Amino acid sequence: MKISAKNEYACIAMLELASRFGSDEPVRIRKIAERHGVPPRFLVQILLQLKGAGLVASIRGAAGGYRLIKEPSEVSLGQVMEVIEGGSRSSRGKVCSGSPDSPAVKVLLRAWKEVDAVEREMLNKITLADLLERTQDDDKQMYYI
Repeated sequence: MKISAKNEYACIAMLELASRFGSDEPVRIRKIAERHGVPPRFLVQILLQLKGAGLVASIRGAAGGYRLIKEPSEVSLGQVMEVIEGGSRSSRGKVCSGSPDSPAVKVLLRAWKEVDAVEREMLNKITLADLLERTQDDDKQMYYI
């Protein structure tokens, strides 16, 4: 499974927004960029795409930033990735260099479509709330000296 940098940055930004869901204070792009080492110029484009898809809202002004619109349990990784990559994600792995009439090529194309479907299904099952829970579990397992 290949994940583009843009998709990774989008998921990171959404997790940051999800971690502050319900807060009155919007999250600034600069804060996300600094905390997670993500280039801010990419975040601007990514958050605009997510806003256009109705997943986040922007708040203007000196105290402005971005806020997650939906509950973290209602947003899946699959949704975020689909917004960022659109149809290009679902079309990958469905081309072959061999002859389209070859039985081997036909079987491989069907197998790749099956794998893609399972991958999409799994990504749609994992919500931002699930991932937030996993980050808390990771924090509990850390040992401090």
